[in-house]
Amino acid sequence: MKVSTYKLLGFLFFFFFYHCQACPRYKFVVKEAPYTRLCSSKNILTVNDQFPGPTLYVNKGDTIVVDVYNRGNYNITIHWHGVKQPRNPWSDGPEYITQCPIQPGAKFRQKIIFTTEEGTLWWHAHSTWLRATVHGALIIYPKMGTGYPFPKPDVEIPIILGEWWQEDIMQVYLDLERYGGLGVNSDSYFINGQPGDLYPCSKPETLRLKVKRGLTYLLQIVNAILIDGLFFAIANHTVTVVGSDASYLKPFNRTFICISPGQTVDVLLEANQSPNHYYMAASVYTTALPGSYNNSTTTAIVEYNGNYTPSSPPMFPYLPEYNDTEASINFTASFRSLADKEHPIDVPMEINTHLFYTISLGSPCKNNSCPVGEQLRFIASVNNVSFLNPNIDILQAYYCCIQGVYGTNLPDFPQLFFDFIADYLPTEWEIPQLGTEVRVLDYNSTVELVFQATNLIKGSDHAMHLHGHSFYVVGLGLWNFDKDKDPLTYNLVDPPLQNTIHVPRDGWMAIRFKANNPGVWHLHCHIDRQMVWGMGTAFIVKDGESPEAKMLPPPPDMPPC
Repeated sequence: MKVSTYKLLGFLFFFFFYHCQACPRYKFVVKEAPYTRLCSSKNILTVNDQFPGPTLYVNKGDTIVVDVYNRGNYNITIHWHGVKQPRNPWSDGPEYITQCPIQPGAKFRQKIIFTTEEGTLWWHAHSTWLRATVHGALIIYPKMGTGYPFPKPDVEIPIILGEWWQEDIMQVYLDLERYGGLGVNSDSYFINGQPGDLYPCSKPETLRLKVKRGLTYLLQIVNAILIDGLFFAIANHTVTVVGSDASYLKPFNRTFICISPGQTVDVLLEANQSPNHYYMAASVYTTALPGSYNNSTTTAIVEYNGNYTPSSPPMFPYLPEYNDTEASINFTASFRSLADKEHPIDVPMEINTHLFYTISLGSPCKNNSCPVGEQLRFIASVNNVSFLNPNIDILQAYYCCIQGVYGTNLPDFPQLFFDFIADYLPTEWEIPQLGTEVRVLDYNSTVELVFQATNLIKGSDHAMHLHGHSFYVVGLGLWNFDKDKDPLTYNLVDPPLQNTIHVPRDGWMAIRFKANNPGVWHLHCHIDRQMVWGMGTAFIVKDGESPEAKMLPPPPDMPPC
């Protein structure tokens, strides 16, 4: 039987792609392990018995292979947050979007392809709420022979901000999924797996960072929290922000930062204060309903080397109030790309695809339509469509032309324009449609997407994350977006390149990107409570004409549905 040249070349490319012998290889064993926090012990799901999980170190442009063995009790997937994975959505990881989960006892080999990313990203479980304990940092160094665009720090320290539930996290998730309410708040926040000495039974294990006066420390900060943004600061110290989401920024100084769920921020800390002990602390930023968030503070201690009598207790930093939207927005609005010869930007100037997505909270429980105990059920939507996960993954359905799994009717614009941020809105607008609707994009289309938060039910912040692409944040505001006036204020000179953004309550944010990565790519809120309620969708980016613009074939060990 004669084999066509095209099929033969495709087979050879497939073989070498998925059998990269020179690629560094890692083994992730997902299993339960006993951990003690807050005066009690329980089993949690971990990778390689570590919490947080292992930090991976690569260089810009590397490719690695990770073998994921599921020896736990639940289905799981692993997502490489912020890694574009060119033409390779098969290893992206979101459950029922690009793969079915890895079942207990099974294994899946993921190939992670790095391209332009440089700085700090992270990896995490992308199924149910297992990422509460299954996550870790991903540090991407500059290419060999190149360096940072700032003086090389003396020490680099990943800082992972997490949280802890005394209750079993799967039970917390299942209750939220069943009843649709606000769910159980976490019991503590963490810095590198430790809550700090403000919590019970935690003082001996409080994280202590030893520093030497005169040295500079690069803190690679990840917000791995499921629900909330955080304010973060170190007493008596100013940090210099130099990057976010694996993209460099024009340096600027702050006494605190604000970091959204899923986001990363790189800062330089100069150990330039008098030898002493100083608290590093993080506390919640949220505009959620009262009682629906954890209002505690996690701490670590920065300890200077030397012989001295430290302050007792250590000096504590200033952190804004939990709902200080101005402080949060002022921090985000300070982001500017380097946009220089060594770090050029490519902001789409001619837009051929305009999208306007309202992101809203609603409720299906009108006129006592929900069962007793479920009257506080919430539902979330994008352009009045609340996303439902299918029974098989969308990528498989798209690649194999399986009908009936998803629709392509997500509206480009809301069906109704109104005063989105008014204090009182008609209750009939709070009930969205349900469906698995996506948006299909032509290869290389240039997209402008405006996210508009609404005040239906209760206004809220949203941490919107796009898989498979980074995007330029060209505008934001704390009002209804004005299509005639607001684009005149866009920053098209040096906008930041991000993969996760904080859309403020009663506000909007505009992003631009080129859809040059064929495949299926999840777009969702990284506040996991809102994702459970349905705030998500996906982009299907069609193949281009050339072989280099076409999606790669699936690996042979894709998990079955």
